[in-house]
Amino acid sequence: MSVAYTFIILTLNEELHLPRLLNIISRLKARVCILDSGSTDQTRDIAQMYHADFRQHTFENHPKQWEAALQAFSIQTPWVICLDADQYPSNALIRKLQQFQDTDYPDIDGIYFNRKHYFRGKWIRYGGCYPQYQLKMFRYSVGWSDLNEVLDHRFQVEGKTVRWKHAPLLERNEKENNIDFWIIKHNHYADLLAEAALSDPGCDLRSKSHIVVRAIRGHANQRNAFRQQLWNSLPLYFRPFLYFCYRFFIRMGFLDGKQGMIFHFLHAFWFRLLADIKIDEKQKQVRRYDPGKPNSTITFPLRFLFWFSLLYTSNIVLISLSTPGGSYSDFVGTHLNYITKWRNFTVCGTSILLKYLGYSVHTRTNGLTVTGHSGFNIVYSCLGYGVMSNFAAFVISYPKPRKLPFLLFGLCFIQCCNMLRLVLISLHNPVGRRYFVFHLDHHDIYNSIIYLLLAALICIWTRF
Repeated sequence: MSVAYTFIILTLNEELHLPRLLNIISRLKARVCILDSGSTDQTRDIAQMYHADFRQHTFENHPKQWEAALQAFSIQTPWVICLDADQYPSNALIRKLQQFQDTDYPDIDGIYFNRKHYFRGKWIRYGGCYPQYQLKMFRYSVGWSDLNEVLDHRFQVEGKTVRWKHAPLLERNEKENNIDFWIIKHNHYADLLAEAALSDPGCDLRSKSHIVVRAIRGHANQRNAFRQQLWNSLPLYFRPFLYFCYRFFIRMGFLDGKQGMIFHFLHAFWFRLLADIKIDEKQKQVRRYDPGKPNSTITFPLRFLFWFSLLYTSNIVLISLSTPGGSYSDFVGTHLNYITKWRNFTVCGTSILLKYLGYSVHTRTNGLTVTGHSGFNIVYSCLGYGVMSNFAAFVISYPKPRKLPFLLFGLCFIQCCNMLRLVLISLHNPVGRRYFVFHLDHHDIYNSIIYLLLAALICIWTRF
């Protein structure tokens, strides 16, 4: 029975990894094609020992090298499996491939393997690293290497695909046991990312340009494209911190132990921060040759600080002048006292929501009480003028037209969230007590949530 697939492997000085891979896949009796980038070690000898078809091609970048590999060999099988030398099939994947028949997949153009990544001998299971699907097996006549990428290679097909969830592809780069190797490699990757960030995406060398549809719920390549678009919309220097927190805390990367902590920090924060530094350096070089372009890196923070100081201080001064005692001004208290009206509106709005939910509410000047539950006394600091001043200062300062609709929407959004918080406090906060979570009261929790929500809104607004 003939094998329906051919292995294609890329190498560069892979005498450490190539014997492991070739020994494992030799059980499948499939043809092996190796495209080398100019190895100076024993890579060629090892390939010849396993009777692999060995050729060489000058390396430019990973996606282009894969494109060259797909064109360099005369492939006779309907399917190809494309692997890096530091990857190798698990026993479960070997069994899948031993049972593979082309006739079992008549309407399928590609198969995603579930990559299982190891770092310095440790399986990185959390932090969004597993499961992680890569299109590694596809019909030779319809698959291509996406040349719009400059760093990570990504194969594409236009037809239907399937995922092999429980048959992982293992990736274990033993060279990374030496941390210097990892740092040098990713320093080079950071240079590539910086160059790609300042240049137009490359075009496919074939007659047709293939553009990946971005979709949050599509197949793995579409989700990757969506995440890449989202990443590009985030501000420099902020996004590495956000990404590390997402991977380490939300995706529970801390459960990967010591080596996992090192990996998530280096990959999600150090590497991404290094790339942002290089991007910023190159952007400054571009501005240096384009003096007519305003330097928003400097002017935006200054405008933001000015408007935030003005708005925040104005609220503090109004509160001081409109509150009896101390610096009270009768004119301000009578004619310009929007703070009190704002508090009354917040109390009344919260009361309406509670009554709509069927609760009996008794309002007073500075708060309310819910029968059978608790209530609240609202002070001026609970109105949220701090977060509103912060948000308004950002929108006013940001160099973008048509700001007013987004500004009004954001302020209304903050007000609604604040009233929702007061509703929850009224219903669930025991009389005379404050809720504490990790030694944080509801003010800290509310501020953390509202700033994260506003950050998400701002990222969408600044990008689109």
